[in-house]
Formats: sequence, structure tokens, C-alpha cells
Amino acid sequence: MALICYHASHEQFSPSELLQYAIRAEGAGFDGIHSSDHFHPWSKRQGHSGYSFSWIAAAMQATTVPFSMVCAPGQRYHPALVAQAIATLDELFPGRINVELGSGEALNECITGEGWPSKTDRNERLRICAQIIRQLLAGEEVTHRGMINVEKAKLYTLPKSKPLLLCAAISAETAQWAASWADGLLTTNEAAQPALLKKIAAFRNGGGNGKPVYVQFAFSYARDRHSAEQGAFDQWRSNILPKEKLAGLRQVEEFDAAAEAVSLQEVLDAIPVFTSMDHLMEEVNKLKSTGVERIVLHNICRPHHEFLEDFASFNKRKDSLR
Repeated sequence: MALICYHASHEQFSPSELLQYAIRAEGAGFDGIHSSDHFHPWSKRQGHSGYSFSWIAAAMQATTVPFSMVCAPGQRYHPALVAQAIATLDELFPGRINVELGSGEALNECITGEGWPSKTDRNERLRICAQIIRQLLAGEEVTHRGMINVEKAKLYTLPKSKPLLLCAAISAETAQWAASWADGLLTTNEAAQPALLKKIAAFRNGGGNGKPVYVQFAFSYARDRHSAEQGAFDQWRSNILPKEKLAGLRQVEEFDAAAEAVSLQEVLDAIPVFTSMDHLMEEVNKLKSTGVERIVLHNICRPHHEFLEDFASFNKRKDSLR
């Protein structure tokens, strides 16, 4: 059975508010927590960008469920420091942390003042970073020269278990490429399920057979349709632009400017809207049928207290019928 995980969106909520949501998510019946990792939000309307590694440590202390998080090593994060953070979290909370490594977005990574590499170069940098992180987590001393420089790095506090290093990929091509080095795949759900199945198949065919697949499902949930629709438009219209364009924008203001012409209907065509937990879970059950290991539910609409209350009520009702 797939684990149903709550998505903690650092772009949309302050760390303290998000911590309370994580605690409530466990109480509502979520099987795990998944964390985003941003330096900037996608829009001023979202308005937050807490430091995910700090937040995860607090959230894991306050809960008992497994966690995963997106992380883009190579520019904003040196891979040796990523390995140190992962090792520390797993030493504190053995077996509860996995990390999905991605090639990143200019919005977050260009704060270093460095140029923005091509997608091909970012992928190669990611593969190298994953290798370095994996070696360090195994206790090896690492020296590397090239796209990433490491000089005699060695972790003395090692993880107690073996955290998975998955790849975050949104295209079938990247999923297939990632299968050769990643321990698993995180990808996004598509409006047409065949597109999701194509990505999963590409990962399997590239060498990912037997490796876990996580799927993130973004939607807008509120108790009335107007709130759900307006919430999607307010929070997520910057995010429905073509992925190729999103990856190269560097400033929050650029995202907001690029989304000025996006209409409400365009958002609703791209983002599923739900006002009933029963209907939402019908879609989740379709995702379960794909055989994925985790389904990450990301409600982009702000009233998460209502979302978590309704999720808890759904679970109680389901349990009472068993």
C-alpha cells in the first residue's frame, strides 16, 4: 500500500505555522511528510521561504512519521554539506529521512552569483553531487575536482541507516536518465494519467526496476468551490507556466510579471479543484493503482486547517466502516 504523505510547502507558510500543520497532519492520519526546499517563493503572494533542513529537524522531533525532502546540490548547497545534514538527521531519527535530489531552479540557486548552467550541465552536476553524497554517507574520504570541488572531506557522524537518494524529475527523459544512479524517483502527477505512467515506465526501463517511485499530486482543496478556485488562482498561477520557462527565471518579481496574463480558466485547466474529500481520495486511489510507494498530497489552497480536519474526518469514517 502506498504511503499518503502531506506536502509541507515552505513557499506558502512560515516555519512555525508549517510545523503545526505537520503535527496535525500526523494526527489526521497522514503516513509521512514531504518538504519543499526554496530560498525564494514563486510569488510574493506566497510570501515565505523557510530553511528546510532546520525545519525538518524540528518537525521530525515533533512527530514520528517518515520524511522526505527535495534538495538541489551543486550551487546553493555544496554536496558535502548536504551529506552532513542528511547524516545528522538520520543519526537523530534513524530510517525516517529520504532525500530527492534535483537539478534546481534559477529562482533559488542563482543567489550565489554564479551563472545558470544548461540543463545538460545541471544534470551532470547533479549526478556528480549524488555520487559525492553517497560516498560521504558511506564513511569514505572524498576528493573530487571538476564541476564540483571537494578536498579530503570525511563525515565522522554517519547515518545509522541508509537514507535513499532519489531523483526529482518532471519529464520522462530525466526519469530515464536518473534510473542509472538514483535510489528512486519523485515525479509529479499529470492531468492525463498516461503521462505519469510514461514517466514511471521510462524510469523502470532505464534501470529503475525494483526502486521506489513517489508521486506529488498538486490540487486546490477548500470546502466551497469559489474559495478553491480563487485559492488556486492566487497561489499557483505563476507555477503553471511552461517548466522550461520557470526553470530560468531568477527573481520573484519575474514570476509575478510572467503570470500577469494568466487567466483563472487557465489555472483551472491545469490545477484540479476539490471541495469533497471523497472526490479527492477517488483520485488518490487512481494513483495507488499505479503501484507507487508514496503519494504526496499538496493542497495549494491556504486553509490547511480545514483540509487537515476533513482528511481526519474521512479517515475516521473509513475506519468505522471496516
